[in-house]
Parts: sequence; structure tokens; C-alpha cells
Amino acid sequence: MKNVSLKTSSLSRARLAKERGTIKKDWGGRIAIALAYPNYYRIAISNLGFQTVYALFNKNEKVVAERVFLPESEEIPYPYDKGIGLLSLESRSPLQRFDLVAFSLSFENDYPNILKILKFGKIPLLSEERNENHPLIMAGGMTTFLNPEPLTPFFDFFLLGEAEPVLDKFIETFFDIRKFHPSKKGFLKGLIQHLKSIYVPSLYHVEYHKDGTIKSMEPKEKGVPEKIEVAHHDLPQHPVNISTIITDEMEFADRILIELGRGCGRSCRFCAAGYVYRPPRFHKESKLITAAGAILEEHNRLALLSPCVADIPGIENITDYIINRGATFSVSSLRADSLTRELLDHLKRAGQKSLTIAPEAGSERLRKVINKHLTKEHILRAARLIAMTKDFTLKLYFLIGLPTETNNDVAEISELIKSIKHNLIKESSTRGKIGRMKLSVNCFVPKPFTPFQWFPMENVSILKEKQKWLRKTLSREGGVKVSFDVPKWAYIQSLLALGDRRVGSILLLAHEHNENWNEVFRFTELNPDFFVYRPKALDEILPWDFIDNGLLKEYMIKEYILASKAIESDVCRIGECTRCGVCKS
Repeated sequence: MKNVSLKTSSLSRARLAKERGTIKKDWGGRIAIALAYPNYYRIAISNLGFQTVYALFNKNEKVVAERVFLPESEEIPYPYDKGIGLLSLESRSPLQRFDLVAFSLSFENDYPNILKILKFGKIPLLSEERNENHPLIMAGGMTTFLNPEPLTPFFDFFLLGEAEPVLDKFIETFFDIRKFHPSKKGFLKGLIQHLKSIYVPSLYHVEYHKDGTIKSMEPKEKGVPEKIEVAHHDLPQHPVNISTIITDEMEFADRILIELGRGCGRSCRFCAAGYVYRPPRFHKESKLITAAGAILEEHNRLALLSPCVADIPGIENITDYIINRGATFSVSSLRADSLTRELLDHLKRAGQKSLTIAPEAGSERLRKVINKHLTKEHILRAARLIAMTKDFTLKLYFLIGLPTETNNDVAEISELIKSIKHNLIKESSTRGKIGRMKLSVNCFVPKPFTPFQWFPMENVSILKEKQKWLRKTLSREGGVKVSFDVPKWAYIQSLLALGDRRVGSILLLAHEHNENWNEVFRFTELNPDFFVYRPKALDEILPWDFIDNGLLKEYMIKEYILASKAIESDVCRIGECTRCGVCKS
């Protein structure tokens, strides 16, 4: 065990040695916060939201925030079985020593890791089993303001919404209330009186109909709000978010992450981020160039982040500035209909080797169902532009199991791939070399606060058949590499995304059975199919209906009906309409 301990300590020291931008502070008189990401270090450090919250916490003089991650296999079992518990990265302090453990949550499939971290930290898993000597356990991040209910047995409270506008007030409130309300219950009641975005699950009572649907969700006492307001950040009025820590262990190795914009106005009906981050917000071109210039004084590699980089106003001028400064940049996904020759040329000069576009569906009909606003000609034009510029590896994302999908829609994926490949070969013929094609085919997972929240997930057995057919059909196309996700994991993600607070018992079973989900589903008293495969009535109470992010339910229902008829609606026009309710609110 001693050798494992030394190896664990050595791994932490090595990570810190490679990092630039680590923040270390003295603990004296400060609120000690363990900022936890429920996955491995390399994944957490690549998340700009996690890095932003780390910087915001530590910017406040009343706080010392240190990071905690899911331990790597070589870090287990010591020191977790020796009574010390999980240690923070910066000062190697036990998790139990902190005043607050704050989880940053981005993905439902990370939920089982939350319980692992609490276990390794020697902290009782259930909120009701923790006493006044234990740290308070909270969470924020996108999945919490989609639907936190499956997590409610484990958390004392949630901070719903974007961190920037509320974190300072939260810290001040935390600091002040702790003096006057030493008991956990008194402290939590004090929090909700001062912050509209705080959700304390223990202060609400849920009743169910005999059929299992929700009958009501009501506060247990006066002064507890019926609705929780989601915090929204006025992005253009604030500094550009950039990563404070860089290391070669990041997905964008040794690159500074820079946020160009937040939210997307394309209004794809399956995309939760496109709805809960409304309205879409962008920094001005001049501001981004100034921010990039400051970064380039010390670093020459950037990663430009936005749901759709090509939609950022003035993006070609920004990338041209970076290139002319002798630096490089990379981007993630691009919209096929907003690609330009100039941007592609800049990507070529920056040395980017692959480009990703997401047709999502093979047929025109199904792309109208999902409101993609993308025609076959848009996609083929993008393929020609890419092939004319360079032999990039072209990555394509598709979804199967979308609402109203037929076998003909799935077959259209194969036909679209053939057309794309034909256009790539035709435009690349003069160079005598063609870039590779990679397909990622994923299972559709319905998400809260989208028009598809009322649709069920496709049956796992049907998804497997569609995958089998696509694998066989696309294997005949040379030069095309195809990868599929696992339908079983999509089912679990749907369960955790759509479930109510009763699903917390399934999550606890998963922890107790080492995530052997076959055993979990055998022993649970709940029927998980109820949450995953059941179409929901438009008038039923949904588990997340208590969250107020400005979106009108009537608007979502209208979009649901249009989707059923394969009719597209207009994209988000910021400030010009009040259809969804966000701009009006």
C-alpha cells in the first residue's frame, strides 16, 4: 500500500509540475471549497466551464478553491481505505476537511462517478445521513438546470444557471449566513431567502398519481419558492472567458481555450444547449481580437470554443489576426452551411488536420423534423469546399432513433455518405489524394427543455438493428470509418436525463452493484422503461417543470407539433421576437 501511496503523490506532483496557471492560496479564515469534476483529470482540465468556475471562486479573497477528480486506477486503493479519504490536487487536503464540495456537472453519464468521489472522500452518500461536521454538497453545471431530480437524494442544494452572475453573491451569502445559521437546515433556508437560483430538494414534497406520473411538487413550508430562476450571464458585457490552466494533458494539448460565444440560435429541436443557453450571445469581434492579442503575448496556440464557430460575427478576421501573428488555432464542430473558403484556408494554414460537421440525419424530411435548416446541397457544397482546400479528415456526426424516423431515413444516411464521398473524390482529383472520412453514429437521447422532451427514446433492440444494417451497408464504402455508441449507455443516459427524484434509488443501486446495470435493473423496484420508453402527455407535470429559464411551455408544444408534421420553424432572432419567451422575460 505504501508504494501505491507514493505513486499517487508522485502523480499529483507531476500534474502540478506540468500545469501553468495553478492557483494556490492560504486557507486561513477563508471558505474552503473542493471543486469536483466527476471524471478523470484529463477530461476535467479540458472543460472551460470547470476552469472558469475555478478561477471565479479563487478570484474572491474569501475563498480558497482546490480541485478534486475521479481517481485514476493507479491511485486506488490507497489512501481511500486508510481513513484519510480523497485528497485535493493543490494542497493534498482530505475532502472531509472542506466547508463545501461543489460538483461541476456537464454529462449525465458522469453521475455514477459522483457517488464514487463521495465514497472515496469518506462522506456519506445521502444528504440526510450527513451531519453538521460533514461538508455541504452542492452542484452546478448544465445538467443541473436541465433536470437535477435524479440527483436530489445526494445533494444538499443546487445552484441553477450560469455561474458568472451569481457566484460572487453566493460566496458573500455563504460567508454571512454561516455565522448566524450553524445548523444545516437553517443555513439552507437562509440561502434560498437571498438567492433566487438556489434549489434545496429537501424543502419540496412530490406526490404521484397511481399511474406513476407526478401529481404535484410543492414547497413544504412558507418562504420556499415554487419556481427556481435560472441565472443568465450577460456575456457581451463581461471579459472573455479563457482557460487559466494549460497542460499537455488537455484534449487541446497546451492550448489556451477561449470562449467566442455562448448558446446557439439555430433552434435544432434535439439540442438542449440550444434552448437553455438562450438567447445566443457573442463577444464583439474587436473584443475577441484584443483578448487573443493579449494571450498571444505569451502563448501561440489557441482553441476557439463556441457551439458554432463559423457563426461568430467576424470570425474570418479573428482567425486571420491569429494566423498573421504567427500563431495557430483549432476549432471543434462547424456548420456545413456557414463554412467559407476564407475560414477553411485559415484552418489549413493553422495546421488543423480534421474538420467536423453534423448533418445529424440522412434525409431532408428528418432534418426538417429536427429543424436543422440544412439541405443536402448545403452538405455537398461544404464537402466540395473542404476538398478544394486540403485533404482534411472529414468527421460526420449522425443521430439514429430520432422522433418519426423510418428505415428509409436511416437508409438515406448511406446514400448521403456516397454523395459526399463522390464530391470529395471529384474535387480532390487534381491533387491525387483524398482526405479520410469518419462517421460517428449516435443514439438519440431526449432531453428536458427541448421540443423532443415528450418523445420516448427508441427501443434499444431497434437501435441495434439499425446499427447492424448501417455497419453492413457502410462497410462496402472504402475509405469510410464508422463508429457507433452503445445503445445500452444511451438508455441509461435517457433514464438519468428524464427521470424524477425516484431514479436516485436506481443510481444508488448502480453504485452498490459496481455499475452492473443488468443487476441494477433486476433488483430495482422501479420500472426504468417508464421514464425512457413512455411518450409523455403534453399536459402532464414533468420533473423539471419547477425550473424557470424563461422558456414558454406553449412554445415548446408548438415546436413539438411542427416536428411531428416535419415542418421547420424560424431560427432564433435575438431581440426581434418573443416566441420562446426568453427575450421577453
